[in-house]
Amino acid sequence: MDVGGSLTEEKQLGQVIQMARKKAGLTQQALCQKSGLSYSTLAKIERGAIKTPSVFTIRQVALTLGVSLDDLLGNVKDNRPALSHTGNSTPKKVSRNGVRFVYFDMNECLVRFGSRGFAKLAEESGHSVDAIETIFWQYDAEVCRGTISIDELNTALAQRLNMLVDWKKYYLDAVEAMPGIDELVQWVAENYRVGIISNTMPGFIDSLREGGRLPNVAYDSVVDSSAVHALKPEQAIFDAAVQQAGLDPQEILLVDDNRGNLAAASRLGWKTVWFDAYHPEESIVNISSALQPAD
Repeated sequence: MDVGGSLTEEKQLGQVIQMARKKAGLTQQALCQKSGLSYSTLAKIERGAIKTPSVFTIRQVALTLGVSLDDLLGNVKDNRPALSHTGNSTPKKVSRNGVRFVYFDMNECLVRFGSRGFAKLAEESGHSVDAIETIFWQYDAEVCRGTISIDELNTALAQRLNMLVDWKKYYLDAVEAMPGIDELVQWVAENYRVGIISNTMPGFIDSLREGGRLPNVAYDSVVDSSAVHALKPEQAIFDAAVQQAGLDPQEILLVDDNRGNLAAASRLGWKTVWFDAYHPEESIVNISSALQPAD
């Protein structure tokens, strides 16, 4: 699609999307229904009236049309940062469904861990992953609650495996950033207030931030289970998060991979989006859709 000339980038992008929509045989109304965008938002994008549409909105349109993001952006003069971000000086927004604050779960949302730490410890100790996990899960909840120290977990593992164990090191060595999440959280932080709410062991969040494993944004709130002495899905941890956010529950969105946590938050009035760690790209699109700003 050739839409060059003297048009602004916004109008070029609008024409590319309009042409792709028509090629797919969709009206604006049909594309809105399929993508979850509001009619006014799509109409403004196609007119070039939105100066810096979020890359997640454009990705959602591309997904609905069955084309790649590059198919839509490739013929537009390259200015990806403008299309991806709105700038730090932009006032915080309110989504169409009233969200002002987004809390992200950490494990299997912001970072991936899986069983790599257990597998590495099994390899070094000569014991099975199942044997290691059997010990680990006896202690995990109470360490994350902050009622016992991680040293007690390390001692239990050391006694059973007959070797010194520093579980925090195994965790940090195994964890990796969730694909695509950094760009999403950067965008969310520029447009909404943002925080972390996690069932985690003492010091893990700080270590991940210091090591550059978590998106580097100024979090408005960090709710660490070991600090508030409560675990999701208990109401106490959600109450602490609401208090730290300083908002009503219905103004908060929880992104979490655990459906039990989401159900608990929903009962308390929170908005929720399930994060599928096996399909992060689809989850990122769902989150950006839920955070479309009010017109």
